[in-house]
Amino acid sequence: MELILTLLGGLGLFLFGMTFMSQGLQKAAGARLRTILEAMTKNKIVAVLFGALFTAIIQSSGATTVLVVSFVNAGIMSLAQSVGIIFGANIGTTITSQLVAFNLTGVAPLILFIGAVLLMFGKRPMVKKVGEVILGFGALFLGISMMKDSMSALPTEYPMVLEVLGGLNNPFLGILMGTVITVIVQSSSVTVSILLLMASQGLVALPVCFYVILGCNIGSCTPAVLASLNTKKEAQRAALIHVMFNVFGMVVIGILLGFGMPYFEPFILRISGADIGRCVANADTLYKSFQTLLFLPLSGQFVALARKIIPGEDHEEDTGYQLLYIGKRNQFSPATAVVDTTREIERMGIMARENLDLALEAFFDGSEEKIAKVYETEKQIDFLSHELTDYLVKINQLQLPVEDAKRIGGLFHVVIDIERIGDHAENIADFAAKIKEENLNITKKGSREILEMHEKTMEILAKSLEMFVSLDEKNLPDILSLEDSIDQMERELQQNHVKRMGKGKCSPMAGIIFTDLVTGLERVADHATNIAFSILEKKEA
Repeated sequence: MELILTLLGGLGLFLFGMTFMSQGLQKAAGARLRTILEAMTKNKIVAVLFGALFTAIIQSSGATTVLVVSFVNAGIMSLAQSVGIIFGANIGTTITSQLVAFNLTGVAPLILFIGAVLLMFGKRPMVKKVGEVILGFGALFLGISMMKDSMSALPTEYPMVLEVLGGLNNPFLGILMGTVITVIVQSSSVTVSILLLMASQGLVALPVCFYVILGCNIGSCTPAVLASLNTKKEAQRAALIHVMFNVFGMVVIGILLGFGMPYFEPFILRISGADIGRCVANADTLYKSFQTLLFLPLSGQFVALARKIIPGEDHEEDTGYQLLYIGKRNQFSPATAVVDTTREIERMGIMARENLDLALEAFFDGSEEKIAKVYETEKQIDFLSHELTDYLVKINQLQLPVEDAKRIGGLFHVVIDIERIGDHAENIADFAAKIKEENLNITKKGSREILEMHEKTMEILAKSLEMFVSLDEKNLPDILSLEDSIDQMERELQQNHVKRMGKGKCSPMAGIIFTDLVTGLERVADHATNIAFSILEKKEA
């Protein structure tokens, strides 16, 4: 009984270390790597290489594919661009088993100590995250040490265990076992690593391991499939491509193993120096590399097949009273929470900008239909503002990547700024209704001035939203110049208006409306500038 408890304790420590290390890596470097990930998709080979590197760093192909599914769902990445990253992620995930194959159990206590010191006494967030990574790494190898000691005694204490495991000589049974276990733990890295330990202790025959690995690869698709539930069809197709990659790979490699096992086993033993654990790790890496070389030239066919299996397009009407990228209908992931929130805020910003434009049209043509539309859209903007604020409060309580956590404060302010812009559009609609009701007139010169100022306001709002979404400061000089220009214009227009009032060219009520409208447009420009500066606040944080 003590042996079993030690084995379970070692497994628990291994799983804890694996999870803690992976999450620590994602928190420490996830946001920066994710930004690069978005850019490394134009060339298929580069995408594969970076997908492998990215996954090797964060130690989780599941996390990588969930990111990719989220990017495709948000429209940041096309389905064709996602293929290379997905293929590369499958190679990168084999780094875990390669690390486990190294005998680092002797220094595990020292690694644990260093990680604990950094985590407990580190003052900067990044130092603490690095401490989490090192602590998880040490826990992983301490768990391996405990499991290895327990497994070495299993045949003596429990002979029937060896008999059961020795009976796993059916390839289909091995594939099934690998699939089921990986679906449960949702990590092929964990399953293959445990398999490696079992094989090194003589509990599982090497040929059986080759088939179990194939099953592990299929089971590793679980996180991506779960993340694609209730997403757009393109995101579902990205998850399907991940499944097809591993299923087709299992079929091809399974057939080759069936005919070539007498040649493959000696080959693996020779390149691994007869180290059984290393044999398992190398077989895993070879499988994934072979699959990628085989299927990468067929990436276009993978995309076409995915579109045939999941046909049609999304025809979801954007009523505004729903969340497209966040909320209950979308799979939540801390690694993509800020990305998805940014897309939702961008949608809200575009809605507010279009509503401002529609409000000014209604101001000049007096269309009751347009005025009603402005009011309805403002209700939708208020709905999004409330939902986004609630969502930001929730994710602010979670363990997010360091760079994402810095951005949360800015996102709160952007939501408020966009909501205020929506209020100004509603005010303009009120002015339009007042002018129509009382049959007021704005002078031709005054109308030209309003249109000119409105045009500049729409331009600064568009540039600010682009800067907010892209995190690129290239628009900043134009935004600052437009802000100064609009401030100056507001002062000049107010002075011109006073002169017209003095000459009796404008009625008092029309004059009040003109003054309020010009002031409102200047404040919209201020809110737009705040939106742009939100990314600078993140850097200062």
